Amino acid sequence: MTPALPFLRSPPFPGVAAHAAAISVEAEEGAPVSEALLDRIARERVGGCFWGAQPEGIRIVIGSGVPVPVSGIQGMDVEQVGILSGAKARKCGGRRLPADCDLWALIGGADRVHASIDEEAALIAGLLGVPVVGGDGEPISGAALHAEAARRIGAARYRDCFTGEPIDVEAAVTILSDWRRHMDGNRGLSAASGMAFWKRDAMNRLLWDGHRAPPFLSARRGLARAKRERGTLAIWPSRVPETLRTEAEQAGVPVARVEDGFLRSKGLGAALHPPGSVVVDRSGIYYDAQGPSDLETLLATQDFAPEMIARAKALRERLCASGVTKYGRGAGQVIDLPQGVRTVLAVGQVDDDLSVRQGGAGVAGNLDFLTRVRAAEPDAWIVYRPHPDVQAGLRRGHIPDTVVLSHADAIDTGSPLMDLVQAVDEVHVLSSLTGFEALMRGCGVTVHGMPFYAGWGLTRDLAPPCPRRGRVLHIDQLVAGALILYPRYVDPVTGLACGPELMAERIASGPAPASNWLIRLRTLQGRVQRFMTLSAERANG
Repeated sequence: MTPALPFLRSPPFPGVAAHAAAISVEAEEGAPVSEALLDRIARERVGGCFWGAQPEGIRIVIGSGVPVPVSGIQGMDVEQVGILSGAKARKCGGRRLPADCDLWALIGGADRVHASIDEEAALIAGLLGVPVVGGDGEPISGAALHAEAARRIGAARYRDCFTGEPIDVEAAVTILSDWRRHMDGNRGLSAASGMAFWKRDAMNRLLWDGHRAPPFLSARRGLARAKRERGTLAIWPSRVPETLRTEAEQAGVPVARVEDGFLRSKGLGAALHPPGSVVVDRSGIYYDAQGPSDLETLLATQDFAPEMIARAKALRERLCASGVTKYGRGAGQVIDLPQGVRTVLAVGQVDDDLSVRQGGAGVAGNLDFLTRVRAAEPDAWIVYRPHPDVQAGLRRGHIPDTVVLSHADAIDTGSPLMDLVQAVDEVHVLSSLTGFEALMRGCGVTVHGMPFYAGWGLTRDLAPPCPRRGRVLHIDQLVAGALILYPRYVDPVTGLACGPELMAERIASGPAPASNWLIRLRTLQGRVQRFMTLSAERANG
Protein backbone atom coordinates (compact mmCIF):
# COMPACT_ATOMS: atom_id res chain seq x y z
CA MET A 1 0.00 0.00 0.00
CA THR A 2 1.36 3.41 -0.93
CA PRO A 3 1.98 5.50 2.20
CA ALA A 4 -0.14 8.60 2.57
CA LEU A 5 1.42 11.90 1.62
CA PRO A 6 2.13 14.31 4.48
CA PHE A 7 -0.92 16.47 5.09
CA LEU A 8 1.26 19.59 5.22
CA ARG A 9 3.32 19.56 2.03
CA SER A 10 4.87 21.82 -0.60
CA PRO A 11 3.48 22.97 -3.95
CA PRO A 12 5.29 21.91 -7.17
CA PHE A 13 7.29 25.12 -7.58
CA PRO A 14 8.51 25.51 -11.19
CA GLY A 15 12.25 25.16 -11.67
CA VAL A 16 12.81 23.86 -8.13
CA ALA A 17 13.48 20.17 -7.44
CA ALA A 18 10.80 18.52 -5.31
CA HIS A 19 13.31 17.38 -2.69
CA ALA A 20 14.65 20.93 -2.37
CA ALA A 21 11.18 22.43 -1.95
CA ALA A 22 9.90 19.69 0.39
CA ILE A 23 8.79 21.03 3.76
CA SER A 24 7.78 17.67 5.24
CA VAL A 25 8.69 13.99 5.32
CA GLU A 26 6.40 11.26 6.58
CA ALA A 27 7.54 9.67 9.86
CA GLU A 28 6.39 6.58 11.71
CA GLU A 29 5.62 8.21 15.03
CA GLY A 30 5.10 11.59 16.62
CA ALA A 31 2.92 13.34 19.14
CA PRO A 32 -0.43 14.67 17.89
CA VAL A 33 -0.53 18.43 17.44
CA SER A 34 -2.70 20.72 19.56
CA GLU A 35 -6.23 21.93 18.90
CA ALA A 36 -4.85 25.48 18.78
CA LEU A 37 -2.60 24.50 15.87
CA LEU A 38 -5.50 22.80 14.10
CA ASP A 39 -7.49 26.00 14.46
CA ARG A 40 -4.61 27.96 12.95
CA ILE A 41 -4.28 25.50 10.05
CA ALA A 42 -8.00 25.89 9.34
CA ARG A 43 -7.74 29.68 9.56
CA GLU A 44 -4.73 29.78 7.21
CA ARG A 45 -6.22 27.03 4.96
CA VAL A 46 -2.99 25.08 4.45
CA GLY A 47 -2.71 21.33 3.99
CA GLY A 48 -3.45 19.06 1.08
CA CYS A 49 -3.21 20.54 -2.43
CA PHE A 50 -4.09 24.06 -1.30
CA TRP A 51 -2.58 25.41 -4.52
CA GLY A 52 -4.98 23.38 -6.68
CA ALA A 53 -8.01 24.19 -8.80
CA GLN A 54 -11.06 25.72 -7.14
CA PRO A 55 -14.22 24.30 -8.77
CA GLU A 56 -17.35 26.25 -7.87
CA GLY A 57 -20.92 25.22 -7.23
CA ILE A 58 -20.21 21.86 -5.54
CA ARG A 59 -22.62 20.91 -2.74
CA ILE A 60 -21.76 17.22 -2.28
CA VAL A 61 -18.12 16.01 -2.32
CA ILE A 62 -17.52 12.29 -2.87
CA GLY A 63 -14.24 10.65 -1.95
CA SER A 64 -12.83 7.29 -2.99
CA GLY A 65 -14.50 4.00 -2.19
CA VAL A 66 -17.45 5.46 -0.27
CA PRO A 67 -20.90 4.46 -1.56
CA VAL A 68 -23.46 7.22 -1.71
CA PRO A 69 -27.13 6.25 -1.81
CA VAL A 70 -29.03 7.67 -4.75
CA SER A 71 -31.50 9.16 -2.30
CA GLY A 72 -28.70 11.32 -0.90
CA ILE A 73 -28.32 13.27 -4.11
CA GLN A 74 -31.83 13.18 -5.56
CA GLY A 75 -32.99 16.50 -6.91
CA MET A 76 -29.45 17.81 -7.36
CA ASP A 77 -27.93 18.92 -10.60
CA VAL A 78 -25.12 16.60 -11.65
CA GLU A 79 -22.77 19.61 -11.62
CA GLN A 80 -23.38 20.04 -7.87
CA VAL A 81 -21.94 16.59 -7.08
CA GLY A 82 -18.14 16.60 -7.11
CA ILE A 83 -16.29 13.30 -7.49
CA LEU A 84 -12.68 13.48 -6.34
CA SER A 85 -9.84 12.00 -8.35
CA GLY A 86 -9.43 8.30 -7.52
CA ALA A 87 -13.06 7.78 -6.63
CA LYS A 88 -14.83 4.94 -8.41
CA ALA A 89 -17.43 5.75 -11.07
CA ARG A 90 -20.98 5.81 -9.81
CA LYS A 91 -24.21 5.18 -11.57
CA CYS A 92 -25.64 8.27 -9.94
CA GLY A 93 -23.18 10.39 -11.89
CA GLY A 94 -21.43 13.55 -10.87
CA ARG A 95 -18.77 15.99 -11.88
CA ARG A 96 -15.24 14.60 -12.07
CA LEU A 97 -12.85 16.99 -10.33
CA PRO A 98 -9.21 17.71 -11.24
CA ALA A 99 -6.48 15.62 -9.63
CA ASP A 100 -5.17 18.59 -7.68
CA CYS A 101 -8.07 20.40 -6.01
CA ASP A 102 -7.97 23.06 -3.33
CA LEU A 103 -10.15 21.13 -0.90
CA TRP A 104 -10.42 24.14 1.43
CA ALA A 105 -12.19 26.15 -1.26
CA LEU A 106 -14.14 23.15 -2.55
CA ILE A 107 -15.42 21.89 0.81
CA GLY A 108 -15.88 25.31 2.35
CA GLY A 109 -18.92 25.82 0.13
CA ALA A 110 -20.29 22.27 0.34
CA ASP A 111 -23.19 20.84 2.36
CA ARG A 112 -21.45 17.55 3.21
CA VAL A 113 -18.61 15.20 2.31
CA HIS A 114 -18.74 11.43 1.75
CA ALA A 115 -15.27 10.04 2.52
CA SER A 116 -13.38 7.69 4.80
CA ILE A 117 -11.69 9.14 7.86
CA ASP A 118 -8.19 8.77 6.42
CA GLU A 119 -8.93 10.89 3.33
CA GLU A 120 -7.79 14.50 3.20
CA ALA A 121 -11.28 15.55 2.12
CA ALA A 122 -12.67 14.20 5.39
CA LEU A 123 -9.94 15.78 7.51
CA ILE A 124 -10.38 19.21 5.91
CA ALA A 125 -14.16 18.96 6.22
CA GLY A 126 -13.70 18.16 9.91
CA LEU A 127 -11.46 21.22 10.40
CA LEU A 128 -14.04 23.38 8.60
CA GLY A 129 -17.01 21.96 10.49
CA VAL A 130 -18.63 20.48 7.36
CA PRO A 131 -20.53 17.18 8.00
CA VAL A 132 -18.73 13.99 6.92
CA VAL A 133 -20.41 10.65 6.13
CA GLY A 134 -18.20 7.55 6.21
CA GLY A 135 -18.21 4.35 4.18
CA ASP A 136 -20.83 2.77 6.45
CA GLY A 137 -23.25 5.59 5.75
CA GLU A 138 -22.90 6.93 9.29
CA PRO A 139 -21.67 10.41 10.24
CA ILE A 140 -18.07 10.72 11.45
CA SER A 141 -17.82 12.89 14.54
CA GLY A 142 -15.89 16.13 14.51
CA ALA A 143 -13.85 14.89 17.48
CA ALA A 144 -12.73 11.80 15.58
CA LEU A 145 -11.79 13.88 12.53
CA HIS A 146 -9.81 16.34 14.65
CA ALA A 147 -8.00 13.49 16.39
CA GLU A 148 -7.05 11.90 13.07
CA ALA A 149 -5.86 15.25 11.67
CA ALA A 150 -3.80 15.91 14.81
CA ARG A 151 -2.23 12.45 14.58
CA ARG A 152 -1.50 12.73 10.86
CA ILE A 153 0.09 16.17 11.12
CA GLY A 154 2.12 15.12 14.18
CA ALA A 155 3.38 12.01 12.40
CA ALA A 156 5.64 13.94 10.06
CA ARG A 157 8.90 15.77 10.51
CA TYR A 158 9.41 19.19 9.01
CA ARG A 159 12.32 21.03 7.44
CA ASP A 160 13.18 24.59 6.53
CA CYS A 161 13.35 24.32 2.75
CA PHE A 162 15.55 27.43 2.59
CA THR A 163 18.28 26.04 4.85
CA GLY A 164 17.58 22.30 5.08
CA GLU A 165 17.48 22.49 8.88
CA PRO A 166 14.74 20.80 10.97
CA ILE A 167 11.86 23.02 12.14
CA ASP A 168 8.74 22.50 14.21
CA VAL A 169 5.29 22.23 12.74
CA GLU A 170 4.36 25.81 13.75
CA ALA A 171 7.22 27.19 11.65
CA ALA A 172 6.16 24.96 8.76
CA VAL A 173 2.62 26.37 8.94
CA THR A 174 4.04 29.91 8.76
CA ILE A 175 5.93 29.08 5.55
CA LEU A 176 2.90 27.37 4.03
CA SER A 177 0.70 30.34 4.95
CA ASP A 178 3.06 32.69 3.13
CA TRP A 179 2.92 30.42 0.09
CA ARG A 180 -0.87 30.33 0.20
CA ARG A 181 -1.15 34.13 0.25
CA HIS A 182 1.40 34.39 -2.56
CA MET A 183 -0.48 32.02 -4.87
CA ASP A 184 -4.01 33.11 -3.95
CA GLY A 185 -3.07 36.70 -4.72
CA ASN A 186 -2.01 35.64 -8.23
CA ARG A 187 -5.07 33.57 -9.14
CA GLY A 188 -6.92 34.71 -12.22
CA LEU A 189 -4.08 36.67 -13.84
CA SER A 190 -4.49 36.05 -17.57
CA ALA A 191 -1.58 38.13 -18.85
CA ALA A 192 1.10 40.56 -17.71
CA SER A 193 1.89 43.77 -19.62
CA GLY A 194 4.56 46.40 -19.15
CA MET A 195 7.04 44.05 -17.45
CA ALA A 196 10.60 44.98 -18.45
CA PHE A 197 12.42 42.07 -20.10
CA TRP A 198 15.20 42.08 -17.49
CA LYS A 199 12.60 41.48 -14.75
CA ARG A 200 10.81 38.59 -16.39
CA ASP A 201 12.65 35.66 -14.81
CA ALA A 202 11.86 37.11 -11.40
CA MET A 203 8.30 37.99 -12.38
CA ASN A 204 7.62 34.41 -13.52
CA ARG A 205 8.22 33.28 -9.93
CA LEU A 206 6.57 36.25 -8.26
CA LEU A 207 3.35 35.91 -10.30
CA TRP A 208 3.07 32.09 -10.22
CA ASP A 209 -0.35 30.96 -8.97
CA GLY A 210 0.24 27.27 -8.28
CA HIS A 211 -0.24 26.25 -11.92
CA ARG A 212 1.31 28.91 -14.13
CA ALA A 213 2.61 32.44 -14.39
CA PRO A 214 0.75 34.80 -16.75
CA PRO A 215 2.35 35.21 -20.18
CA PHE A 216 4.09 38.50 -20.94
CA LEU A 217 2.17 40.27 -23.70
CA SER A 218 1.80 43.74 -25.12
CA ALA A 219 -0.94 45.85 -23.58
CA ARG A 220 -3.23 45.28 -26.57
CA ARG A 221 -2.73 41.51 -26.69
CA GLY A 222 -2.82 41.19 -22.91
CA LEU A 223 -6.15 43.00 -22.76
CA ALA A 224 -7.57 40.76 -25.49
CA ARG A 225 -6.42 37.59 -23.71
CA ALA A 226 -7.81 38.71 -20.35
CA LYS A 227 -11.15 39.52 -21.96
CA ARG A 228 -11.24 36.15 -23.69
CA GLU A 229 -10.42 34.25 -20.47
CA ARG A 230 -12.56 36.51 -18.28
CA GLY A 231 -9.45 37.04 -16.21
CA THR A 232 -7.38 39.93 -14.88
CA LEU A 233 -4.64 41.86 -16.67
CA ALA A 234 -1.55 42.54 -14.56
CA ILE A 235 0.26 45.76 -15.50
CA TRP A 236 3.34 47.71 -14.49
CA PRO A 237 1.57 51.12 -14.39
CA SER A 238 4.42 53.32 -15.60
CA ARG A 239 5.13 51.09 -18.61
CA VAL A 240 1.70 50.80 -20.24
CA PRO A 241 -0.29 53.43 -22.17
CA GLU A 242 -2.23 55.82 -19.95
CA THR A 243 -5.37 54.91 -21.89
CA LEU A 244 -5.11 51.21 -21.01
CA ARG A 245 -7.11 51.36 -17.79
CA THR A 246 -9.97 53.16 -19.56
CA GLU A 247 -9.89 50.60 -22.35
CA ALA A 248 -9.90 47.76 -19.81
CA GLU A 249 -12.85 49.29 -17.97
CA GLN A 250 -14.79 49.59 -21.23
CA ALA A 251 -13.98 45.95 -22.03
CA GLY A 252 -14.99 44.78 -18.57
CA VAL A 253 -11.48 43.52 -17.79
CA PRO A 254 -10.17 43.92 -14.22
CA VAL A 255 -6.66 45.34 -13.88
CA ALA A 256 -4.10 44.47 -11.20
CA ARG A 257 -1.26 46.94 -10.71
CA VAL A 258 2.18 45.48 -10.00
CA GLU A 259 4.98 47.41 -8.32
CA ASP A 260 8.15 46.78 -6.32
CA GLY A 261 7.64 45.64 -2.76
CA PHE A 262 8.95 47.43 0.31
CA LEU A 263 11.88 45.00 0.78
CA ARG A 264 12.90 44.93 -2.84
CA SER A 265 16.42 43.58 -3.39
CA LYS A 266 20.06 44.46 -2.89
CA GLY A 267 20.21 46.84 -5.85
CA LEU A 268 18.41 49.73 -7.50
CA GLY A 269 15.55 49.09 -9.88
CA ALA A 270 16.70 51.96 -12.06
CA ALA A 271 20.07 50.16 -12.29
CA LEU A 272 18.26 47.08 -13.66
CA HIS A 273 18.55 44.83 -10.62
CA PRO A 274 15.45 42.59 -10.69
CA PRO A 275 13.04 42.67 -7.74
CA GLY A 276 12.82 40.00 -5.08
CA SER A 277 9.46 41.36 -3.99
CA VAL A 278 6.40 42.87 -5.62
CA VAL A 279 2.88 43.87 -4.68
CA VAL A 280 -0.12 42.99 -6.83
CA ASP A 281 -3.01 45.31 -6.10
CA ARG A 282 -6.43 44.71 -7.65
CA SER A 283 -8.26 47.80 -6.40
CA GLY A 284 -5.61 50.51 -6.79
CA ILE A 285 -1.98 50.78 -5.73
CA TYR A 286 -0.47 51.68 -2.38
CA TYR A 287 1.07 54.99 -3.47
CA ASP A 288 -2.08 56.41 -5.08
CA ALA A 289 -4.03 58.17 -2.34
CA GLN A 290 -6.58 59.43 -4.86
CA GLY A 291 -8.46 56.12 -4.54
CA PRO A 292 -8.55 53.00 -2.38
CA SER A 293 -5.97 50.21 -2.61
CA ASP A 294 -5.76 46.65 -1.34
CA LEU A 295 -3.23 47.79 1.26
CA GLU A 296 -5.38 50.65 2.48
CA THR A 297 -8.39 48.34 2.80
CA LEU A 298 -6.30 45.74 4.59
CA LEU A 299 -5.02 48.31 7.10
CA ALA A 300 -8.52 49.70 7.62
CA THR A 301 -10.27 46.36 8.16
CA GLN A 302 -7.85 43.56 9.06
CA ASP A 303 -8.31 41.78 12.38
CA PHE A 304 -4.65 41.12 13.11
CA ALA A 305 -4.26 37.81 14.97
CA PRO A 306 -1.93 37.78 18.01
CA GLU A 307 0.60 35.51 16.27
CA MET A 308 0.68 37.92 13.33
CA ILE A 309 1.39 40.88 15.61
CA ALA A 310 4.16 38.90 17.33
CA ARG A 311 5.63 38.01 13.95
CA ALA A 312 5.50 41.64 12.81
CA LYS A 313 7.22 42.81 16.00
CA ALA A 314 10.02 40.27 15.55
CA LEU A 315 10.41 41.28 11.88
CA ARG A 316 10.52 44.97 12.74
CA GLU A 317 13.18 44.39 15.40
CA ARG A 318 15.23 42.27 13.01
CA LEU A 319 15.10 44.92 10.29
CA CYS A 320 16.06 47.68 12.70
CA ALA A 321 18.97 45.67 14.11
CA SER A 322 20.31 44.75 10.67
CA GLY A 323 19.99 48.21 9.10
CA VAL A 324 18.19 46.75 6.06
CA THR A 325 16.16 49.16 3.93
CA LYS A 326 14.33 48.73 0.62
CA TYR A 327 17.55 48.54 -1.40
CA GLY A 328 19.90 46.96 1.14
CA ARG A 329 22.19 48.13 3.90
CA GLY A 330 23.90 51.49 4.08
CA ALA A 331 27.64 52.09 4.41
CA GLY A 332 29.88 54.98 5.45
CA GLN A 333 29.63 57.44 8.33
CA VAL A 334 26.88 59.79 9.41
CA ILE A 335 27.32 63.44 8.52
CA ASP A 336 28.28 65.69 11.45
CA LEU A 337 25.17 67.22 13.00
CA PRO A 338 25.21 70.43 15.06
CA GLN A 339 24.55 70.31 18.79
CA GLY A 340 21.97 72.37 20.63
CA VAL A 341 19.68 72.94 17.64
CA ARG A 342 16.73 70.99 16.22
CA THR A 343 17.88 68.81 13.33
CA VAL A 344 15.64 67.70 10.46
CA LEU A 345 16.22 65.26 7.61
CA ALA A 346 14.35 66.08 4.36
CA VAL A 347 14.20 63.04 2.08
CA GLY A 348 14.08 63.72 -1.65
CA GLN A 349 12.36 61.53 -4.23
CA VAL A 350 12.10 61.10 -8.00
CA ASP A 351 10.13 64.05 -9.37
CA ASP A 352 8.18 62.12 -11.99
CA ASP A 353 7.63 59.02 -9.87
CA LEU A 354 4.00 57.95 -9.65
CA SER A 355 4.21 58.01 -5.85
CA VAL A 356 4.95 61.77 -6.10
CA ARG A 357 2.34 62.46 -8.74
CA GLN A 358 -0.44 60.41 -7.13
CA GLY A 359 0.50 60.42 -3.46
CA GLY A 360 2.10 63.82 -3.09
CA ALA A 361 -1.14 65.65 -2.18
CA GLY A 362 -0.34 68.46 -4.59
CA VAL A 363 3.35 68.93 -3.71
CA ALA A 364 5.13 69.54 -7.02
CA GLY A 365 8.44 67.68 -6.73
CA ASN A 366 11.59 68.04 -4.68
CA LEU A 367 12.01 71.81 -4.75
CA ASP A 368 8.42 72.45 -3.67
CA PHE A 369 8.83 69.82 -0.96
CA LEU A 370 12.06 71.34 0.34
CA THR A 371 10.49 74.79 0.38
CA ARG A 372 7.63 73.44 2.50
CA VAL A 373 10.02 71.72 4.89
CA ARG A 374 11.78 75.02 5.55
CA ALA A 375 8.42 76.76 6.06
CA ALA A 376 7.40 74.07 8.58
CA GLU A 377 10.80 74.14 10.34
CA PRO A 378 12.00 77.77 10.11
CA ASP A 379 14.55 77.46 12.93
CA ALA A 380 15.78 73.92 12.33
CA TRP A 381 19.08 72.75 10.86
CA ILE A 382 17.94 70.87 7.74
CA VAL A 383 19.94 68.25 5.85
CA TYR A 384 18.64 67.26 2.40
CA ARG A 385 19.04 63.71 1.16
CA PRO A 386 18.53 63.23 -2.63
CA HIS A 387 17.04 59.97 -3.91
CA PRO A 388 19.73 57.43 -4.96
CA ASP A 389 18.31 57.05 -8.48
CA VAL A 390 18.43 60.84 -8.92
CA GLN A 391 21.92 61.03 -7.44
CA ALA A 392 23.06 58.30 -9.86
CA GLY A 393 21.71 60.32 -12.81
CA LEU A 394 19.11 57.69 -13.64
CA ARG A 395 15.89 59.57 -12.80
CA ARG A 396 14.51 63.12 -12.68
CA GLY A 397 14.48 65.33 -9.63
CA HIS A 398 17.93 66.90 -9.40
CA ILE A 399 18.10 70.27 -7.65
CA PRO A 400 21.30 72.32 -8.07
CA ASP A 401 23.32 72.46 -4.86
CA THR A 402 23.06 76.25 -4.68
CA VAL A 403 19.27 76.03 -4.79
CA VAL A 404 19.18 73.27 -2.18
CA LEU A 405 21.37 75.29 0.16
CA SER A 406 19.05 78.28 -0.10
CA HIS A 407 16.49 76.16 1.80
CA ALA A 408 18.58 73.56 3.63
CA ASP A 409 21.79 73.74 5.64
CA ALA A 410 23.54 70.68 4.21
CA ILE A 411 23.32 68.01 1.50
CA ASP A 412 24.09 64.42 2.38
CA THR A 413 24.64 61.52 -0.02
CA GLY A 414 27.01 59.28 1.92
CA SER A 415 25.54 58.59 5.35
CA PRO A 416 23.93 55.20 6.08
CA LEU A 417 20.34 56.33 5.70
CA MET A 418 18.85 54.61 8.72
CA ASP A 419 21.69 55.79 10.95
CA LEU A 420 21.01 59.33 9.79
CA VAL A 421 17.25 58.88 10.32
CA GLN A 422 17.87 57.92 13.92
CA ALA A 423 20.38 60.70 14.51
CA VAL A 424 18.08 63.64 13.66
CA ASP A 425 15.17 65.00 15.69
CA GLU A 426 12.57 64.71 12.91
CA VAL A 427 12.27 63.16 9.46
CA HIS A 428 10.28 65.03 6.79
CA VAL A 429 9.03 63.13 3.75
CA LEU A 430 6.68 63.67 0.84
CA SER A 431 5.66 60.05 0.23
CA SER A 432 9.03 58.31 0.56
CA LEU A 433 9.27 54.80 2.03
CA THR A 434 11.94 56.26 4.31
CA GLY A 435 9.10 57.63 6.43
CA PHE A 436 7.80 54.10 7.02
CA GLU A 437 11.30 52.85 7.80
CA ALA A 438 11.73 55.74 10.26
CA LEU A 439 8.44 54.85 11.99
CA MET A 440 9.68 51.29 12.47
CA ARG A 441 12.64 52.74 14.34
CA GLY A 442 10.52 54.90 16.62
CA CYS A 443 11.45 58.20 14.95
CA GLY A 444 9.24 61.25 14.59
CA VAL A 445 7.93 61.58 11.02
CA THR A 446 6.26 64.58 9.38
CA VAL A 447 4.48 63.79 6.12
CA HIS A 448 3.70 66.38 3.44
CA GLY A 449 1.89 63.98 1.08
CA MET A 450 -0.38 61.00 1.71
CA PRO A 451 1.68 57.79 1.59
CA PHE A 452 0.19 54.48 2.73
CA TYR A 453 1.54 54.85 6.28
CA ALA A 454 -0.03 58.29 6.90
CA GLY A 455 -3.48 58.82 8.38
CA TRP A 456 -3.30 56.00 10.96
CA GLY A 457 -2.26 58.09 13.95
CA LEU A 458 1.47 57.34 13.65
CA THR A 459 2.66 60.43 11.75
CA ARG A 460 2.32 64.21 11.83
CA ASP A 461 0.26 64.76 8.67
CA LEU A 462 0.34 68.14 6.88
CA ALA A 463 -1.87 67.08 3.95
CA PRO A 464 -5.67 67.08 4.21
CA PRO A 465 -6.91 63.88 5.92
CA CYS A 466 -8.06 60.90 3.85
CA PRO A 467 -11.66 59.98 4.77
CA ARG A 468 -11.00 56.29 4.07
CA ARG A 469 -8.44 56.22 6.86
CA GLY A 470 -8.70 57.33 10.46
CA ARG A 471 -8.49 54.01 12.26
CA VAL A 472 -5.66 54.21 14.79
CA LEU A 473 -3.02 51.52 14.30
CA HIS A 474 0.06 50.67 16.27
CA ILE A 475 3.33 50.20 14.44
CA ASP A 476 3.29 46.39 14.40
CA GLN A 477 -0.15 46.33 12.79
CA LEU A 478 1.22 48.62 10.08
CA VAL A 479 4.26 46.36 9.65
CA ALA A 480 2.09 43.23 9.49
CA GLY A 481 -0.02 44.73 6.72
CA ALA A 482 2.72 46.37 4.68
CA LEU A 483 5.52 43.80 4.96
CA ILE A 484 3.84 40.44 5.61
CA LEU A 485 0.30 40.36 4.22
CA TYR A 486 0.49 42.69 1.20
CA PRO A 487 3.64 41.78 -0.81
CA ARG A 488 4.96 38.60 -2.43
CA TYR A 489 8.60 37.57 -1.98
CA VAL A 490 10.85 35.10 -3.80
CA ASP A 491 14.11 33.86 -2.32
CA PRO A 492 16.96 34.78 -4.70
CA VAL A 493 18.91 31.68 -3.58
CA THR A 494 16.38 28.82 -3.83
CA GLY A 495 13.82 30.38 -6.17
CA LEU A 496 11.03 29.55 -3.71
CA ALA A 497 8.35 31.93 -2.56
CA CYS A 498 9.35 33.10 0.91
CA GLY A 499 8.46 35.47 3.73
CA PRO A 500 9.90 38.89 4.52
CA GLU A 501 12.16 37.50 7.25
CA LEU A 502 14.18 35.49 4.75
CA MET A 503 14.28 38.38 2.27
CA ALA A 504 15.63 40.64 5.02
CA GLU A 505 18.29 38.07 5.81
CA ARG A 506 19.31 37.72 2.16
CA ILE A 507 19.55 41.50 1.77
CA ALA A 508 21.56 41.84 4.99
CA SER A 509 24.01 39.01 4.49
CA GLY A 510 23.99 38.09 0.82
CA PRO A 511 26.66 39.08 -1.71
CA ALA A 512 26.49 42.24 -3.77
CA PRO A 513 24.18 41.81 -6.78
CA ALA A 514 25.88 40.41 -9.87
CA SER A 515 26.62 42.77 -12.72
CA ASN A 516 26.22 42.22 -16.45
CA TRP A 517 26.66 44.20 -19.65
CA LEU A 518 23.16 45.71 -19.42
CA ILE A 519 23.66 46.91 -15.84
CA ARG A 520 27.09 48.33 -16.71
CA LEU A 521 25.59 50.14 -19.71
CA ARG A 522 22.79 51.57 -17.54
CA THR A 523 25.33 52.73 -14.95
CA LEU A 524 27.42 54.42 -17.65
CA GLN A 525 24.29 56.12 -19.01
CA GLY A 526 23.55 57.50 -15.54
CA ARG A 527 27.08 58.82 -15.14
CA VAL A 528 26.91 60.57 -18.51
CA GLN A 529 23.55 62.13 -17.66
CA ARG A 530 24.82 63.29 -14.28
CA PHE A 531 28.01 64.75 -15.84
CA MET A 532 25.92 66.70 -18.36
CA THR A 533 23.61 68.00 -15.61
CA LEU A 534 26.49 69.19 -13.43
CA SER A 535 28.29 70.70 -16.41
CA ALA A 536 25.18 72.70 -17.29
CA GLU A 537 24.96 73.94 -13.70
CA ARG A 538 28.55 75.13 -13.72
CA ALA A 539 28.09 76.83 -17.11
CA ASN A 540 25.09 78.71 -15.77
CA GLY A 541 26.95 79.77 -12.63
